[in-house]
Amino acid sequence: MNLTEWAKAQGVHPQTAYRWFREGTLPVPAQRVGPRTILVNVEVNAAPEAVSGLGLYARVSSHDQKADLERQIGRLTRWAASAGGRVVRVESEIASGMNGARSKAKRLLADPAVTTVVVEHKDRLGRMNVGLVEAALSATGRRLVVLDDGEVKDDLVRDMVEVLTSFCARLYGRRSAKNRARKALEAARNG
Repeated sequence: MNLTEWAKAQGVHPQTAYRWFREGTLPVPAQRVGPRTILVNVEVNAAPEAVSGLGLYARVSSHDQKADLERQIGRLTRWAASAGGRVVRVESEIASGMNGARSKAKRLLADPAVTTVVVEHKDRLGRMNVGLVEAALSATGRRLVVLDDGEVKDDLVRDMVEVLTSFCARLYGRRSAKNRARKALEAARNG
């Protein structure tokens, strides 16, 4: 199978797959067989003894962090290649971790071919209630793999951080809405 076909089957843009090939981070074996042709070895990718169904997910909060998004994808891809896993989906997006409006995360979690969701940090999947997502995955025979679990281990501290995060989101959300309303009223008065 050529690299473009493989990329489309994996849900990856062909240019991204080509960049991974150039950088040596493509999660499957591939070789150049002509000046414009790269073949992906799908036999190794379909091996039953390999870890199957890896879904890689990367997220950043704002557009100015786009370079970090690419680095996350690279680290996840390298891990998948070293683990010998079969990557079935790669999703990355720029979205807030505070709300559920993340279409690509939903698509990844809804894909039945994804048996293992891989993230670099738990907070990439969401700021709060990641334990619920983990439990839902476990209930369906799937699992969550966190590559860098260097987070707070103490339950009380983690719970306090989640509560404070929730309060801050509500406070700043209200303040933002209040400021927008005030600006609209000022514009209406001056207009």
